[in-house]
Amino acid sequence: MSFRELLLLALVGWTALGVLGVGISLVRGERERVRRGLGWLAGTWVIYVAVVIGVSVVQPGRVVALGQEQCFDEMCFAVMKVDEVPGFFGPNHGPDGSRLLRVVVRVTNKGRAKTQSEALLRAYLVDAEGRRWEEVSGLSGNRLTTRVVAGGTMMSEPVFKVAGNASGLGLVLTHGRWQPGVLVIGDSDSWWHKRTVVDLRR
Repeated sequence: MSFRELLLLALVGWTALGVLGVGISLVRGERERVRRGLGWLAGTWVIYVAVVIGVSVVQPGRVVALGQEQCFDEMCFAVMKVDEVPGFFGPNHGPDGSRLLRVVVRVTNKGRAKTQSEALLRAYLVDAEGRRWEEVSGLSGNRLTTRVVAGGTMMSEPVFKVAGNASGLGLVLTHGRWQPGVLVIGDSDSWWHKRTVVDLRR
C-alpha cells in the first residue's frame, strides 16, 4: 500500500472517529460541539478533494510502451502485442467496416505470499479521436481479473471490436469510477486525472 493510499485510509479513520464524537455530542445535547465537529469534518474533506482534483489537473497523461508494466500494488500488467483476429468476419472486415483486435497482456503476481488478482480491473480501447470501445465478452480466454499464484504469470487476451478507420489506438486499464482509487491523490483513476494509455502502435 502506497503512502497516498495510507493517507486516504487515515483520513477515513479520522472521519469515522469524528462522526462518532459528533454522535456522542448530539446525544448529550452539545450543539456547539456538534456544529464545530461537522465543520471540521466538512472542511477537511473539501480541502482533501480539492487537492485530489488539483493534482489530477496538473499531472500530465502518461503513455506506456508495449512491454512496459503497469503495477497496482503487487499485480503488474504489460501489453506484449496486438493482433487482428483473422477470418472472424470473412476475408474482409465486418459489414460495417469494423475489425477485431486481440491484445495480449502479461499478468504477473509479484507478491510472495498469496494467490491474488485485481478484481475490479477492466480494459477498453481509445483512438486518436477519443472514441472508446469496450471488451467483447466471450472471446477473451483468461480474463484480466483471473487470480494468479504468488510469483506466477499468466496471459490474458482481451478482444475488442473497433471501427475500421480507427487509428492511434491505445489500451486503458481502469478500476472504474465506483472504487476508493478515485480519492487517492495522483492515482490514474482519481477524479479528473488524465488517462494512462498503452500505445498499441496501430
